[in-house]
Amino acid sequence: QVHLVESGGGLVQAGGSLRLSCAASGSIFSINAMNWYRQVPGKQRELVAAITSGGSTNYADSVKGRFTISRDNAKNTVYLQMNSLKPEDTAVYYCNIRWANEVRRVFLSWGQGTQVTVSS
Repeated sequence: QVHLVESGGGLVQAGGSLRLSCAASGSIFSINAMNWYRQVPGKQRELVAAITSGGSTNYADSVKGRFTISRDNAKNTVYLQMNSLKPEDTAVYYCNIRWANEVRRVFLSWGQGTQVTVSS
């Protein structure tokens, strides 16, 4: 069983910054991919940023140059630094990890979501 706890969401004015955190705990042997998604009502959840165990990153075109994903493997935590926020970044943000247990079985887990609201 793995538990993901997200924090850092909130209300910010356009042009401002927020930093999201997602800490994983439980019977984790290793974590491969750590990702951030976002979703607005009526739309599909979209991938915002991804980071592999080796530190390779990938971003949605809409956030490139503004958002930075990073991870602390010792803490099983992934971060999303969001700068120059725009009203269209308003969404519920979810972390997602692909992890393996001690017998190398692979699982996918989601956080509970944190609301980010950017006012114009």
